[in-house]
Amino acid sequence: MGNSYGKIFKLTTFGESHGASIGGIIDGCPSGIKIDLEYVQNQLDRRRPGQSKVTSERNELDRVEILSGIFNGISTGTPIGFIIKNKDQKSNDYSNLEKSFRPSHADFTYSKKYINRDFRGGGRSSARETACRVVGGSIAQQVLNIIGVEIFAYVSSVGSIHLNKSYNNLDLASIDDNIIRCPDADISKLMIELIERMKNSGDTIGGVISCVVKGVPIGIGEPVFDKLHAEIAKGMLSINAVKGFKIGFENVDISSSVGSQVNDIILNSSGKTKTNFSGGIQGGISNGNDIYCETSFKPVATLMINQQSINSKGEKIMLKAKGRHDSCVVPRAVPIVESMMALTILDLYLISKSNKI
Repeated sequence: MGNSYGKIFKLTTFGESHGASIGGIIDGCPSGIKIDLEYVQNQLDRRRPGQSKVTSERNELDRVEILSGIFNGISTGTPIGFIIKNKDQKSNDYSNLEKSFRPSHADFTYSKKYINRDFRGGGRSSARETACRVVGGSIAQQVLNIIGVEIFAYVSSVGSIHLNKSYNNLDLASIDDNIIRCPDADISKLMIELIERMKNSGDTIGGVISCVVKGVPIGIGEPVFDKLHAEIAKGMLSINAVKGFKIGFENVDISSSVGSQVNDIILNSSGKTKTNFSGGIQGGISNGNDIYCETSFKPVATLMINQQSINSKGEKIMLKAKGRHDSCVVPRAVPIVESMMALTILDLYLISKSNKI
């Protein structure tokens, strides 16, 4: 249970961090869509470990292999099967975790729920699974290109360093100009310095990824339980290490706001509003304005310093992590956020089309 996402455009993933491979099946992709596999691979390259000095040193090339559903570069309408082989596993780094539980990891809960736990790199709970989401999301994005939907995600904070600028005042085309994926050169340098300090001390730091979606048609989202913002929140909160989500209200605290200051005045019959505090969604349905949201990531739970924990017998122990890990996950998570957004928007778009005669 819980290995599939979406209703019409559905992604099912499989595999563990240190198994032979990870992969998935995409069902519901319309036929006749030209699929650019170079774009898919580029998105995977943006997510993969070992890409810069601020990411994990695990050297996985993450080459995707398409098994079905695409013929001569065009989707056939049948399930798209794919795998990504694991090449750089060092399972011995996790031998001490067979009967031990790392603080703030899924080790304890997986052990209690499943009994037989793959402890190598976290097994199924590892963020390595998100590579499959990037494949699904990058294909979903290519379908969305047909209706003019564009998705931009970028790092807007690392620890206490915040990019206090509206996305309207940023060059979103420059997101990949630096290794932190923050479209502000000066703020990026500060973020990189902070992550390096954390890495050198054996500690970790969290951050926030902002996401902007342009060109979403009016009417995407379903009342009452499948509201657009609720479905986006579910997608984002399903990403490893995500602990917070906010829709709209860019650089504004909604809980301390006054209604007269944050109501979005409608300007015309196209739904254009004077402000966009609602983040492009009202009543759970897209209103034609840009969708804006923020996803908050906790600090990576794997620390290169001693931490107290317990083993499977309930005895107190001291643990120090081995292996290769991120000191801050947000730079690599940018394409994951984009992918979950693409999967959600496309699925709800297809649902909205199916509701009409």
